[in-house]
Amino acid sequence: MSDQIELSSPPFDSVSSVHFSPTNPDHLLVSAWDTTVRLYDVVANEQKAKIDHRAAVLTCCFGDATHAYSGGLDNGVRELDLTTENVTCLGQHGNAVSAVNYARDQSSRSFISLCNPCLTLYLIALDVLISGSWDLSLKLWDPRSSTANVSTHVLPERVYHMDLVNSTLVVSMASRLFHIYDIRKMSEPSQTRESSLKFMTRSLACMTDGKGYAIGSVEGRIGVEYFDPSPEVQDQKYAFKCHRQTIEDVDHVWPVNSLAFHPVHNTFASAGSDGTVSIWDHKLKKRLRQYPKYSAPIASVAFSCDGSRLAVGVSYTWDDGEEGAKTAERPAIWIRRTGDEVKKRTSDAKRCLPLNHYGYNPNFAHQTYVHL
Repeated sequence: MSDQIELSSPPFDSVSSVHFSPTNPDHLLVSAWDTTVRLYDVVANEQKAKIDHRAAVLTCCFGDATHAYSGGLDNGVRELDLTTENVTCLGQHGNAVSAVNYARDQSSRSFISLCNPCLTLYLIALDVLISGSWDLSLKLWDPRSSTANVSTHVLPERVYHMDLVNSTLVVSMASRLFHIYDIRKMSEPSQTRESSLKFMTRSLACMTDGKGYAIGSVEGRIGVEYFDPSPEVQDQKYAFKCHRQTIEDVDHVWPVNSLAFHPVHNTFASAGSDGTVSIWDHKLKKRLRQYPKYSAPIASVAFSCDGSRLAVGVSYTWDDGEEGAKTAERPAIWIRRTGDEVKKRTSDAKRCLPLNHYGYNPNFAHQTYVHL
């Protein structure tokens, strides 16, 4: 049996994000530039819902098993009923909505803890949606309230990406800026940082254990960062090159479009415009596996809540501009079953590939990661 399947009824235009349900490893949410958000049952290989928007959808997330949220180029923040396909507009930003995250209440997080018994999750009594926009702001929303917008927080730059672990929110912005918030105290960021990478941030994901996050850049590099500001912990952060290849003595470099941490093992997947997905152990600073190359760039990846599946959104990412779009293939959504390759390696380190100049080294040559 194949270790992956391709979902039927994919979007017609580029994929913007893929997200599994936080409680059901069979349900996958996909947003796309064809103005849709689609819900799939990946086991039945069936599209369960398709919700149309007025413009391209840049971001989506689950709220609970039957509700999702979306944002995009029409500036609106929407609640989506995945059962009835009804849409509720919670409010507007002044520019495109580039990221949404949902902070779930205790009951939701308790379910995830049961789904992943290896995890110890910090429980927070919150039930709030967070949206980030190119209008230089964050907004907090309570979908249950008649006045959904709880608060607005001004930022120094446009929001590109956000991710949330426990009560810690990481916001990636233009000009390589980062704000880190405790969402229980949103009056000001607990930390402000500049990216450790020299080029624009293309991807962001928080570690499952809540200790830090990884970022990817347009220039084929990944940085591993930690929240603890103490000097001894900050000395552990590093960056490395990846999603690169030498072809006829010419170095080709691709953006790192998406990152996702495994919900049980805290290893992470990276996906790039080179069409490859790699699994990394950030503690050992080693690559555990690179999957066979896909036929087009990879826009987004996500693990299921139990870690048994990896969703891979394959589509044109506009790295070659309008000319490349003329020959681009139709988007595809692949569901890959995960195995031992996502587990941390301790006693069997020889099977891991050390990071060399391009993020892989079949001959186990010199490692070149950089402490920052």
